[in-house]
Amino acid sequence: MADQNNNKFIGGILVGTAVGLVVGVLTAPRKGRDTRKLLGKTATAVPQMAEDISSSVKFQADRLSHTVGDSWHDTLDRLSESIAAGIVASQSVGTPSRNENRHITPPLSIDPPTKSKT
Repeated sequence: MADQNNNKFIGGILVGTAVGLVVGVLTAPRKGRDTRKLLGKTATAVPQMAEDISSSVKFQADRLSHTVGDSWHDTLDRLSESIAAGIVASQSVGTPSRNENRHITPPLSIDPPTKSKT
């Protein structure tokens, strides 16, 4: 599902770029022959430009995914440490709690949500 959204987004960027380019070229104050030459050059450059944009978007998405994953693991590590410290602190105080017989252990690891590859 995420891949479909990415493909739609990239397709939207490419279509928007192409439409904007054509409208800009056609409304520019040039002679017809110059405009046709420019359109011909632009038409040959569009596939390369589309490939560059696509690879750039994919690179940025991968980078963001890794950053979020690292941040997720760091947060879970700090949470586990805080829970463990809270348990130790509550046991060292020596006051009975309502849940005296209940033992809470911090989670060992929780994996961040992953992008399904369908």
